[in-house]
Amino acid sequence: MPKPRVLTGNHFQIGNWACTEGALAAGCDFAAGYPITPASEVANFLAARLPEVGGVFIQSEDEISACCSAIGASWAGRRAMTVTSGPGISLMQESIGFAAATETPLVIVDVQRFGPSTGVPSVGLTADMVQVARGSHGDYQIIALAPNTPQAMFDIMIRAFDLAETYRTPVFVMADGFAGHMRERVSIPEAAALKVRGRKIAAPAATVLERTDFLDENVAPMPVFGLGLRAHVTSSCHDAHGMRNLSDPEVMHSYVTVPIKKILSHRDDIVRVEETRTDDAELIIISYGTVARCGIAALELARAENLPVGQLRLETCWPLPDREIEAAARKAAHLLVLENNMGQMLPYIRACVNGAAVVHFMGPEHLGQIQEPDAIVRVIREILS
Repeated sequence: MPKPRVLTGNHFQIGNWACTEGALAAGCDFAAGYPITPASEVANFLAARLPEVGGVFIQSEDEISACCSAIGASWAGRRAMTVTSGPGISLMQESIGFAAATETPLVIVDVQRFGPSTGVPSVGLTADMVQVARGSHGDYQIIALAPNTPQAMFDIMIRAFDLAETYRTPVFVMADGFAGHMRERVSIPEAAALKVRGRKIAAPAATVLERTDFLDENVAPMPVFGLGLRAHVTSSCHDAHGMRNLSDPEVMHSYVTVPIKKILSHRDDIVRVEETRTDDAELIIISYGTVARCGIAALELARAENLPVGQLRLETCWPLPDREIEAAARKAAHLLVLENNMGQMLPYIRACVNGAAVVHFMGPEHLGQIQEPDAIVRVIREILS
Protein backbone atom coordinates (compact mmCIF):
# COMPACT_ATOMS: atom_id res chain seq x y z
CA MET A 1 0.00 0.00 0.00
CA PRO A 2 1.45 3.45 -0.88
CA LYS A 3 2.49 5.61 2.05
CA PRO A 4 0.67 8.91 2.61
CA ARG A 5 2.22 12.06 1.25
CA VAL A 6 2.21 13.65 4.73
CA LEU A 7 3.51 11.53 7.64
CA THR A 8 1.59 13.32 10.38
CA GLY A 9 2.50 13.24 14.06
CA ASN A 10 5.67 13.59 16.11
CA HIS A 11 8.92 12.06 14.91
CA PHE A 12 12.43 11.90 16.39
CA GLN A 13 14.44 12.48 13.27
CA ILE A 14 17.39 14.25 11.66
CA GLY A 15 17.06 17.54 9.83
CA ASN A 16 17.68 15.98 6.42
CA TRP A 17 14.68 13.68 6.95
CA ALA A 18 12.57 16.67 8.01
CA CYS A 19 13.69 18.49 4.87
CA THR A 20 12.44 15.63 2.71
CA GLU A 21 9.09 15.42 4.47
CA GLY A 22 8.68 19.19 4.23
CA ALA A 23 9.22 18.99 0.48
CA LEU A 24 6.58 16.28 0.13
CA ALA A 25 4.16 18.21 2.35
CA ALA A 26 4.67 21.17 0.00
CA GLY A 27 3.65 19.05 -2.98
CA CYS A 28 7.11 18.36 -4.44
CA ASP A 29 6.74 15.71 -7.11
CA PHE A 30 10.14 15.85 -8.82
CA ALA A 31 13.68 15.92 -7.47
CA ALA A 32 17.10 15.31 -8.95
CA GLY A 33 20.37 15.07 -7.11
CA TYR A 34 23.84 13.62 -6.89
CA PRO A 35 25.22 12.16 -3.64
CA ILE A 36 27.31 14.61 -1.62
CA THR A 37 28.06 14.82 2.09
CA PRO A 38 26.36 16.17 4.25
CA ALA A 39 23.29 16.37 1.96
CA SER A 40 23.15 12.75 0.78
CA GLU A 41 20.42 11.70 3.21
CA VAL A 42 18.00 14.15 1.60
CA ALA A 43 18.56 12.52 -1.78
CA ASN A 44 18.30 9.04 -0.25
CA PHE A 45 15.02 9.83 1.50
CA LEU A 46 13.59 11.50 -1.62
CA ALA A 47 14.57 8.49 -3.73
CA ALA A 48 12.58 6.26 -1.37
CA ARG A 49 9.61 8.54 -0.70
CA LEU A 50 8.83 10.24 -4.02
CA PRO A 51 7.81 7.02 -5.84
CA GLU A 52 5.51 6.23 -2.91
CA VAL A 53 3.51 9.41 -3.54
CA GLY A 54 3.53 9.36 -7.34
CA GLY A 55 6.62 11.50 -7.78
CA VAL A 56 9.94 11.01 -9.53
CA PHE A 57 13.51 11.09 -8.26
CA ILE A 58 16.50 11.05 -10.60
CA GLN A 59 20.05 10.38 -9.44
CA SER A 60 21.92 12.33 -12.08
CA GLU A 61 25.48 11.95 -13.25
CA ASP A 62 26.49 15.23 -11.61
CA GLU A 63 25.11 18.38 -9.99
CA ILE A 64 24.92 20.28 -13.29
CA SER A 65 22.57 17.66 -14.69
CA ALA A 66 20.57 17.60 -11.43
CA CYS A 67 19.87 21.33 -11.56
CA CYS A 68 19.05 21.30 -15.28
CA SER A 69 16.70 18.34 -14.81
CA ALA A 70 14.83 20.17 -12.05
CA ILE A 71 14.52 23.28 -14.24
CA GLY A 72 13.09 21.20 -17.08
CA ALA A 73 10.66 19.47 -14.74
CA SER A 74 9.48 22.83 -13.45
CA TRP A 75 8.65 23.99 -16.99
CA ALA A 76 6.68 20.78 -17.40
CA GLY A 77 4.51 21.84 -14.47
CA ARG A 78 6.22 19.90 -11.67
CA ARG A 79 7.03 21.30 -8.23
CA ALA A 80 10.73 20.60 -8.56
CA MET A 81 13.84 20.69 -6.40
CA THR A 82 17.44 19.63 -6.21
CA VAL A 83 19.75 19.14 -3.24
CA THR A 84 23.51 19.44 -2.83
CA SER A 85 26.33 20.97 -0.79
CA GLY A 86 28.96 23.63 -1.52
CA PRO A 87 30.93 22.01 -4.36
CA GLY A 88 27.64 21.15 -6.07
CA ILE A 89 26.46 24.75 -5.78
CA SER A 90 29.67 25.79 -7.54
CA LEU A 91 28.84 23.47 -10.44
CA MET A 92 25.22 24.64 -10.61
CA GLN A 93 25.96 28.36 -10.93
CA GLU A 94 25.37 28.64 -14.68
CA SER A 95 22.08 26.77 -14.32
CA ILE A 96 21.08 28.96 -11.36
CA GLY A 97 21.58 32.00 -13.58
CA PHE A 98 19.45 30.32 -16.25
CA ALA A 99 16.66 29.72 -13.73
CA ALA A 100 16.79 33.34 -12.59
CA ALA A 101 16.79 34.67 -16.17
CA THR A 102 13.89 32.46 -17.26
CA GLU A 103 11.93 33.03 -14.05
CA THR A 104 11.76 29.34 -13.19
CA PRO A 105 10.23 28.12 -9.91
CA LEU A 106 12.91 25.95 -8.30
CA VAL A 107 13.93 24.96 -4.76
CA ILE A 108 17.61 24.27 -4.14
CA VAL A 109 18.59 22.74 -0.80
CA ASP A 110 22.18 23.48 0.21
CA VAL A 111 23.32 21.49 3.24
CA GLN A 112 26.51 23.51 3.63
CA ARG A 113 29.91 22.14 4.59
CA PHE A 114 33.48 23.16 5.35
CA GLY A 115 35.34 24.62 2.37
CA PRO A 116 36.74 25.86 0.06
CA SER A 117 37.22 23.12 -2.51
CA THR A 118 36.67 19.60 -1.18
CA GLY A 119 37.40 20.86 2.33
CA VAL A 120 36.00 18.63 5.07
CA PRO A 121 32.80 17.02 3.78
CA SER A 122 31.51 15.88 7.17
CA VAL A 123 31.86 19.24 8.96
CA GLY A 124 29.09 21.83 8.83
CA LEU A 125 29.91 25.43 7.97
CA THR A 126 27.74 28.19 6.51
CA ALA A 127 30.22 28.52 3.69
CA ASP A 128 27.97 29.40 0.74
CA MET A 129 25.98 32.40 1.94
CA VAL A 130 27.34 34.90 -0.57
CA GLN A 131 27.90 32.33 -3.30
CA VAL A 132 24.20 31.54 -3.67
CA ALA A 133 23.30 35.22 -4.03
CA ARG A 134 26.18 36.32 -6.25
CA GLY A 135 27.72 33.18 -7.75
CA SER A 136 26.27 33.40 -11.23
CA HIS A 137 27.29 36.33 -13.43
CA GLY A 138 25.17 39.39 -14.06
CA ASP A 139 22.58 41.13 -11.91
CA TYR A 140 19.74 39.08 -10.48
CA GLN A 141 17.93 38.33 -7.23
CA ILE A 142 17.21 35.06 -5.47
CA ILE A 143 15.54 34.13 -2.20
CA ALA A 144 17.46 32.28 0.51
CA LEU A 145 16.05 30.95 3.80
CA ALA A 146 18.11 29.65 6.74
CA PRO A 147 16.66 26.94 9.03
CA ASN A 148 18.01 26.60 12.56
CA THR A 149 16.44 23.30 13.68
CA PRO A 150 15.17 20.05 12.15
CA GLN A 151 11.63 21.37 12.72
CA ALA A 152 12.55 24.53 10.84
CA MET A 153 13.88 22.40 7.99
CA PHE A 154 10.40 20.92 7.62
CA ASP A 155 8.60 24.24 7.95
CA ILE A 156 10.97 26.20 5.70
CA MET A 157 10.71 23.66 2.89
CA ILE A 158 6.99 24.37 2.66
CA ARG A 159 7.66 28.10 2.61
CA ALA A 160 10.47 27.68 0.06
CA PHE A 161 8.13 25.96 -2.40
CA ASP A 162 5.45 28.57 -1.76
CA LEU A 163 7.85 31.41 -2.54
CA ALA A 164 9.39 29.66 -5.57
CA GLU A 165 5.98 28.99 -7.09
CA THR A 166 4.47 32.36 -6.20
CA TYR A 167 7.36 34.48 -7.44
CA ARG A 168 8.73 32.18 -10.16
CA THR A 169 12.27 32.23 -8.86
CA PRO A 170 14.98 29.97 -7.45
CA VAL A 171 14.70 29.67 -3.66
CA PHE A 172 17.58 28.33 -1.58
CA VAL A 173 17.25 26.50 1.72
CA MET A 174 20.56 27.24 3.44
CA ALA A 175 20.91 24.48 6.00
CA ASP A 176 24.28 23.19 7.17
CA GLY A 177 25.74 19.88 8.27
CA PHE A 178 24.83 20.57 11.90
CA ALA A 179 21.13 21.13 11.20
CA GLY A 180 21.04 18.36 8.60
CA HIS A 181 22.40 15.70 10.94
CA MET A 182 20.93 16.97 14.23
CA ARG A 183 18.20 14.72 15.62
CA GLU A 184 15.25 16.34 17.38
CA ARG A 185 11.49 16.14 17.55
CA VAL A 186 9.78 17.06 14.30
CA SER A 187 6.03 17.69 14.43
CA ILE A 188 4.13 17.29 11.16
CA PRO A 189 0.55 18.63 11.08
CA GLU A 190 -2.40 17.09 9.29
CA ALA A 191 -2.44 17.67 5.54
CA ALA A 192 -5.58 19.79 5.84
CA ALA A 193 -3.70 22.25 8.07
CA LEU A 194 -1.00 22.87 5.48
CA LYS A 195 -1.62 25.91 3.32
CA VAL A 196 0.37 25.54 0.11
CA ARG A 197 0.41 28.22 -2.58
CA GLY A 198 0.81 27.43 -6.26
CA ARG A 199 1.99 29.25 -9.36
CA LYS A 200 -0.28 31.17 -11.71
CA ILE A 201 -0.61 29.16 -14.92
CA ALA A 202 -1.03 30.93 -18.25
CA ALA A 203 -4.23 30.06 -20.10
CA PRO A 204 -3.91 28.02 -23.31
CA ALA A 205 -3.98 30.08 -26.50
CA ALA A 206 -4.42 29.35 -30.18
CA THR A 207 -1.54 31.48 -31.43
CA VAL A 208 2.10 30.52 -31.22
CA LEU A 209 3.25 33.76 -29.63
CA GLU A 210 0.32 34.78 -27.50
CA ARG A 211 1.79 37.35 -25.07
CA THR A 212 3.05 35.52 -21.97
CA ASP A 213 4.52 38.50 -20.09
CA PHE A 214 7.76 36.87 -19.05
CA LEU A 215 8.90 40.22 -17.68
CA ASP A 216 6.18 41.31 -15.27
CA GLU A 217 7.24 42.55 -11.83
CA ASN A 218 3.83 41.56 -10.51
CA VAL A 219 4.73 37.97 -11.46
CA ALA A 220 3.33 36.80 -14.77
CA PRO A 221 1.38 33.57 -15.20
CA MET A 222 3.72 30.78 -16.27
CA PRO A 223 3.23 28.89 -19.50
CA VAL A 224 3.58 25.16 -18.90
CA PHE A 225 4.72 22.84 -21.68
CA GLY A 226 2.03 20.40 -22.72
CA LEU A 227 -0.95 22.50 -21.61
CA GLY A 228 -1.69 24.12 -24.96
CA LEU A 229 0.39 27.29 -24.80
CA ARG A 230 3.48 27.18 -26.97
CA ALA A 231 6.06 29.35 -25.23
CA HIS A 232 9.62 30.20 -26.12
CA VAL A 233 12.14 29.88 -23.27
CA THR A 234 15.65 31.25 -23.64
CA SER A 235 18.33 32.45 -21.26
CA SER A 236 19.40 35.04 -23.83
CA CYS A 237 17.97 38.52 -23.39
CA HIS A 238 14.29 38.19 -24.32
CA ASP A 239 11.22 40.36 -24.67
CA ALA A 240 7.80 40.02 -23.09
CA HIS A 241 6.95 37.20 -25.52
CA GLY A 242 10.03 35.26 -24.43
CA MET A 243 11.64 35.90 -27.81
CA ARG A 244 15.35 36.60 -28.12
CA ASN A 245 16.21 40.30 -28.49
CA LEU A 246 19.84 41.41 -28.27
CA SER A 247 19.60 44.95 -29.61
CA ASP A 248 16.73 46.91 -28.07
CA PRO A 249 17.93 48.95 -25.05
CA GLU A 250 14.46 48.92 -23.46
CA VAL A 251 14.24 45.14 -23.73
CA MET A 252 17.75 44.71 -22.31
CA HIS A 253 16.92 46.98 -19.40
CA SER A 254 13.68 45.16 -18.59
CA TYR A 255 15.30 41.73 -18.96
CA VAL A 256 17.58 42.51 -16.00
CA THR A 257 15.59 44.90 -13.85
CA VAL A 258 12.03 43.58 -13.87
CA PRO A 259 12.81 40.12 -12.38
CA ILE A 260 14.83 41.93 -9.68
CA LYS A 261 11.96 44.33 -8.94
CA LYS A 262 9.59 41.35 -8.85
CA ILE A 263 11.34 40.13 -5.70
CA LEU A 264 12.25 43.44 -4.09
CA SER A 265 8.75 44.87 -4.52
CA HIS A 266 7.38 41.89 -2.57
CA ARG A 267 10.11 41.88 0.09
CA ASP A 268 7.62 42.33 2.95
CA ASP A 269 6.02 38.99 2.06
CA ILE A 270 9.41 37.33 1.59
CA VAL A 271 11.51 38.66 4.49
CA ARG A 272 11.07 37.09 7.91
CA VAL A 273 13.10 37.59 11.08
CA GLU A 274 12.69 36.44 14.67
CA GLU A 275 13.29 38.95 17.46
CA THR A 276 14.05 37.84 21.02
CA ARG A 277 14.17 40.40 23.85
CA THR A 278 15.34 43.26 21.65
CA ASP A 279 13.17 46.05 23.11
CA ASP A 280 15.43 46.82 26.08
CA ALA A 281 18.67 45.42 24.66
CA GLU A 282 21.91 47.39 24.61
CA LEU A 283 23.51 44.62 22.55
CA ILE A 284 21.66 42.64 19.87
CA ILE A 285 23.09 39.45 18.42
CA ILE A 286 22.42 39.12 14.70
CA SER A 287 22.64 35.58 13.41
CA TYR A 288 21.03 32.93 11.21
CA GLY A 289 20.94 29.17 10.86
CA THR A 290 22.27 26.72 13.42
CA VAL A 291 24.59 29.19 15.12
CA ALA A 292 21.57 31.29 16.11
CA ARG A 293 20.81 28.52 18.62
CA CYS A 294 24.15 29.29 20.26
CA GLY A 295 23.11 32.94 20.24
CA ILE A 296 19.85 32.20 22.07
CA ALA A 297 21.67 30.07 24.65
CA ALA A 298 24.17 32.90 25.19
CA LEU A 299 21.32 35.40 25.47
CA GLU A 300 19.75 33.42 28.30
CA LEU A 301 23.08 33.16 30.13
CA ALA A 302 23.67 36.88 29.66
CA ARG A 303 20.19 37.80 30.89
CA ALA A 304 20.81 35.67 34.01
CA GLU A 305 23.69 38.09 34.71
CA ASN A 306 21.39 41.09 34.04
CA LEU A 307 23.20 41.89 30.80
CA PRO A 308 20.74 43.61 28.39
CA VAL A 309 21.10 41.30 25.38
CA GLY A 310 18.67 40.43 22.58
CA GLN A 311 18.84 38.54 19.30
CA LEU A 312 17.67 39.13 15.75
CA ARG A 313 17.60 35.84 13.86
CA LEU A 314 17.45 36.10 10.08
CA GLU A 315 15.15 33.42 8.72
CA THR A 316 15.38 35.14 5.33
CA CYS A 317 18.97 35.96 4.39
CA TRP A 318 18.31 37.06 0.80
CA PRO A 319 16.83 39.51 0.10
CA LEU A 320 18.75 40.89 3.06
CA PRO A 321 16.44 42.09 5.88
CA ASP A 322 17.94 45.57 5.66
CA ARG A 323 15.09 47.43 7.35
CA GLU A 324 14.97 45.00 10.25
CA ILE A 325 18.74 45.19 10.74
CA GLU A 326 18.63 48.99 10.61
CA ALA A 327 15.83 49.00 13.19
CA ALA A 328 17.93 46.80 15.48
CA ALA A 329 20.81 49.25 15.14
CA ARG A 330 18.50 52.09 16.24
CA LYS A 331 17.49 50.13 19.34
CA ALA A 332 20.90 49.00 20.59
CA ALA A 333 24.31 50.62 20.86
CA HIS A 334 26.05 47.38 19.86
CA LEU A 335 25.38 44.63 17.34
CA LEU A 336 27.24 41.34 17.57
CA VAL A 337 27.19 39.46 14.26
CA LEU A 338 27.46 35.75 14.92
CA GLU A 339 28.31 33.57 11.93
CA ASN A 340 29.63 30.06 11.47
CA ASN A 341 32.19 31.30 8.94
CA MET A 342 34.73 34.12 8.57
CA GLY A 343 32.05 36.79 8.21
CA GLN A 344 30.29 36.30 4.88
CA MET A 345 27.18 38.33 5.73
CA LEU A 346 29.09 40.82 7.87
CA PRO A 347 29.82 43.47 5.17
CA TYR A 348 26.17 43.48 4.07
CA ILE A 349 24.96 43.85 7.66
CA ARG A 350 27.45 46.68 8.28
CA ALA A 351 26.14 48.49 5.20
CA CYS A 352 22.57 48.31 6.58
CA VAL A 353 23.69 49.70 9.96
CA ASN A 354 25.46 52.67 8.35
CA GLY A 355 27.08 53.78 11.61
CA ALA A 356 23.90 53.71 13.73
CA ALA A 357 25.49 51.18 16.12
CA VAL A 358 28.91 49.65 16.71
CA VAL A 359 29.13 46.37 14.81
CA HIS A 360 31.20 43.54 16.28
CA PHE A 361 31.87 40.11 14.78
CA MET A 362 32.38 36.69 16.30
CA GLY A 363 33.16 33.65 14.23
CA PRO A 364 34.14 30.23 15.58
CA GLU A 365 37.34 30.08 17.60
CA HIS A 366 38.31 27.22 15.31
CA LEU A 367 36.52 26.84 11.97
CA GLY A 368 34.55 23.62 11.95
CA GLN A 369 33.58 23.98 15.62
CA ILE A 370 30.46 25.98 16.35
CA GLN A 371 30.59 28.75 18.96
CA GLU A 372 30.14 27.88 22.64
CA PRO A 373 27.52 29.99 24.48
CA ASP A 374 29.97 30.65 27.32
CA ALA A 375 32.49 32.05 24.85
CA ILE A 376 29.82 34.31 23.35
CA VAL A 377 28.94 35.64 26.81
CA ARG A 378 32.60 36.43 27.49
CA VAL A 379 32.64 38.56 24.33
CA ILE A 380 29.38 40.23 25.36
CA ARG A 381 30.83 41.11 28.76
CA GLU A 382 33.87 42.70 27.13
CA ILE A 383 31.72 44.76 24.75
CA LEU A 384 29.36 46.01 27.48
CA SER A 385 32.01 46.63 30.11
